[in-house]
Amino acid sequence: MPPLVLSREQVRDVDRRAIEEFGLTGLVLMENAGRGCAELLLQRQPVGRIVICCGKGNNGGDGYVIARHLDMAGIDVQILLLVDSAELKGDARANFEIAQRLGLPIEPPEGRAVAALCHHWAQHFAHADWIVDCLLGTGTQGTIAEPYRSAIETINRSGRPVLAVDLPSGLDCDTGEPLGVCIEAAMTATFVALKPGFLKPVARPLLGDVEVVPIGIPPARLGLR
Repeated sequence: MPPLVLSREQVRDVDRRAIEEFGLTGLVLMENAGRGCAELLLQRQPVGRIVICCGKGNNGGDGYVIARHLDMAGIDVQILLLVDSAELKGDARANFEIAQRLGLPIEPPEGRAVAALCHHWAQHFAHADWIVDCLLGTGTQGTIAEPYRSAIETINRSGRPVLAVDLPSGLDCDTGEPLGVCIEAAMTATFVALKPGFLKPVARPLLGDVEVVPIGIPPARLGLR
């Protein structure tokens, strides 16, 4: 059977149907996604700190779940926020607050200019075993702007293996084209199904090993098989 491939809009529809038809909440979907990513990392038997880089959307929310599950497994984690926590909303904010209450190490940008923030991030990366990219998700379109551009470039310069969550930040999930700058991942943990852009030759060097992570609803139950 060929692998399941879903576009940006089809993936959004999966989330909508999971919530509206099957009664799952967004928090449950995020929990399943983040736990699945953490399990993939644990299979790689990390031996040092894992640094998790979070943007302001649900992709960042996945990062807080990943950090929590890694911490429960005894892994040293560090969460780096690219945006002020006041910008977080919905399920992402809920999981940020859980991580905060658990006392996980979370470092906000603290008003640093982009160059200073990226220099600071590079110091964290120097001691990392893995970096987790939770900056941008499948909804990203258009040229990547600051501070995301510089953050992506800093991650790529680190020389550390990167797990991209859902897709490498800066990749258009439908076309496979880098949006000016793109994470170069060692592994991509994508949710529910492959994305059309993953099949394009231009995207393959950016994805690394691709693993599909379920979020709680079998595709067959959604009529996708």
